[in-house]
Amino acid sequence: MSPYADETAARAFLVRTARSLFTRGLTHGSTGNLSVRLADGSLLLTPTGSSLGTVEEPQLSRTDVHGTHLDGPRPTKEAFLHAAFYRARPNAHAVVHLHSTHAAAVSCLRDVPPDNALPPLTAYYAMRVGTLPLLPYHAPGDSSLEPLAEETARTHHAVLLANHGPVVAGTTLEQAADAIEELEETARLHLLLRGHAIRPLTTAQAGELAHPSG
Repeated sequence: MSPYADETAARAFLVRTARSLFTRGLTHGSTGNLSVRLADGSLLLTPTGSSLGTVEEPQLSRTDVHGTHLDGPRPTKEAFLHAAFYRARPNAHAVVHLHSTHAAAVSCLRDVPPDNALPPLTAYYAMRVGTLPLLPYHAPGDSSLEPLAEETARTHHAVLLANHGPVVAGTTLEQAADAIEELEETARLHLLLRGHAIRPLTTAQAGELAHPSG
């Protein structure tokens, strides 16, 4: 059952979350986009060209789970990514995509392992994110990424887009936002520690904390 049965309340909460992420510097300008899956299965998304710091409730767009525009302004050009995550993860009811500084910086590094872009430096990262595949570069809005995103999302609720930023799904918007913030902080730690000998969690330690996200 969707936690967003009341569309009016869902619109208000999505806008509050967008404001919070923007004012705390987790995205900038007109970057980043959020969505929730409503009780009828349709998706409520931030619109194309909008800023998470100024978007208003009437400006939100609605699509179906295949990305077909239903009403409101045109959705974000990355609506296909949101739709792909929802199709792949039936228990997901929210998706957050940001261009957060440190995660985006990691996505630009040459030596990032494609199967797991960040080591499990902390217990909270292991709990809220787990493993983080790096998807190859596609221009923003390039829907040819959609099949790979959907395939990857079947086994991972978080991915990092090369030279771009993170995408995270959750059973609720709070959960997705918490996870993407933890991802950003771990990326920051990772960059601070580059050149130092690190002691990440072992595979067994990280496995014990794996988060069963939506």
